[in-house]
Amino acid sequence: MAPRTLGRGGPPVSPIGFGAVKIGRNTALKYPSTFVLPSDAEVTRLLNGVLDLGINLIDTAPAYGLSEERIGAAIGHRRAEYLLSTKAGERFEGGTSTFAFGGPAIRASVAASLRRLGTDHVDILLLHSDGRDVAIQAETDAVETLVALRTEGVARRIGLSGKTPEGARAALAWADVLMVPYHLEDRSHEAVIAEAAAAGLAVLVKKALGSGRLPAEAALQFVLANPGVSSTIVGSLNLEHLRENVVAARQGGSGAAGR
Repeated sequence: MAPRTLGRGGPPVSPIGFGAVKIGRNTALKYPSTFVLPSDAEVTRLLNGVLDLGINLIDTAPAYGLSEERIGAAIGHRRAEYLLSTKAGERFEGGTSTFAFGGPAIRASVAASLRRLGTDHVDILLLHSDGRDVAIQAETDAVETLVALRTEGVARRIGLSGKTPEGARAALAWADVLMVPYHLEDRSHEAVIAEAAAAGLAVLVKKALGSGRLPAEAALQFVLANPGVSSTIVGSLNLEHLRENVVAARQGGSGAAGR
């Protein structure tokens, strides 16, 4: 895969990133079918295989169950080979998500994530919105806290994993990275993707495959043809499917090269 850039002046990033929810959590998700969590050995083979395919972006979150600690255990020794993205604001325990966006809660979440991941920094730290994208930014000190964590070097880049175009647009004022839903059946963020790219922000796309409902090749080629997209996050427990996604990414539009 020809690399793109993680925002203006950012490091090279593969157009396909690996979404690590399925290695840590298999309940209360929106996938069309259920699945069994892989064993530790299977996770180790999968994650090393992901890196060997040339995928250099790994996306996780505290809300993804065992995901962070499994990443740290399986590929922590290869930390220099990948960009690591995690989130703060949401936790998932006992089958239920809880949200906390105050500064102390964000800092505690990030400290715990670093311990689980076995690293002293993350390349991307995102607010894990509960859907109140604008209110979180305006009514809490979450943004102030993320800016401070970036200054301290704990996070190289900060941003929002949101759900609404209005929230993404509000984050343009402070974020380095936006993570937005975008696919063949949902183009609601298309305008703000272009605005973010014009401002030099990185744009990561989630749900490009419609949570597994859309044909992978056509869906990936649609997303990657958008010149504002830096990378699209794909989650799978099947390394062969990921290999096919990489092939589709090679055939996708080259319009995002250099973004």
